[in-house]
Amino acid sequence: MTERNDERTPTAAADAVPDQELAQDDCAGTDRLPADDEKGPLRRCIVSGTVGPKEGMIRFVIGPDGEVVPDLEERLPGRGLWVTADRDALAKAMGKSVFAKAARRAVKVPPDLAERLERLLERRCLHALGLARRAGHVLAGYEKVREALRANQVGRAGPPPSLLVEAADGSLDQRGKVTALAPSLPVIDLFESAAMAAALGRDHAVHAVVARGRLAAGLARDAARLRGLKGPQGDLDLKGPQGDLDAKGPQGDRDAHHDSDKGWGVGDKAGRPAM
Repeated sequence: MTERNDERTPTAAADAVPDQELAQDDCAGTDRLPADDEKGPLRRCIVSGTVGPKEGMIRFVIGPDGEVVPDLEERLPGRGLWVTADRDALAKAMGKSVFAKAARRAVKVPPDLAERLERLLERRCLHALGLARRAGHVLAGYEKVREALRANQVGRAGPPPSLLVEAADGSLDQRGKVTALAPSLPVIDLFESAAMAAALGRDHAVHAVVARGRLAAGLARDAARLRGLKGPQGDLDLKGPQGDLDAKGPQGDRDAHHDSDKGWGVGDKAGRPAM
């Protein structure tokens, strides 16, 4: 997958800055792991200084024009500047010259960097969903998803389910009926039904289940990073006064009696991992 419209390829030599040259007080979060050897599993966030798995972070590089460029595929040349996939962390990186301090040079931070990053991650997630569908690792539709969850396999003798993908613009009632069959399965509820349908090559899509495998793992990582960037305001509270799924989405309960291959559904995070 490519994001060439939003990512610019920098030159390696001009932007690589050995860690040994960074003074201790230049930036609290500067990567003092072997940064020029980005092969290990851990990275240091340039904002907080926290060391953690790179799966929860986003890599940036400095382009030849000095602009901060997101590198979601982690392949662009140049020294990586890693930021935790969190809305507040990115805001601090953009607003307090953290990128410039970590890079030890003047940089340009696009004012729409956060929005650009969200668009890139959303595009990657939907592309991954489409790839999984073409590989036969996705089932969509209310009844098909419920059948896969009951059988604990996606397709005939297929892999077990790894993720649920639920449209973010539908009734919560059907969501409860789907997720009750696999209460510990992670749910991605970040995309509207039209976007899901386009990714899955369908006229309409609300419920989908993704089989375990490499594509599901990549989708899960990107969805988790996107969730972090969207922040708490992007979350949905589906618990009623007693913690029940009694809320209704824009369509209310009207599709609860339908086969939701044509119905509506929405993801929640009640008592389960969410992305």
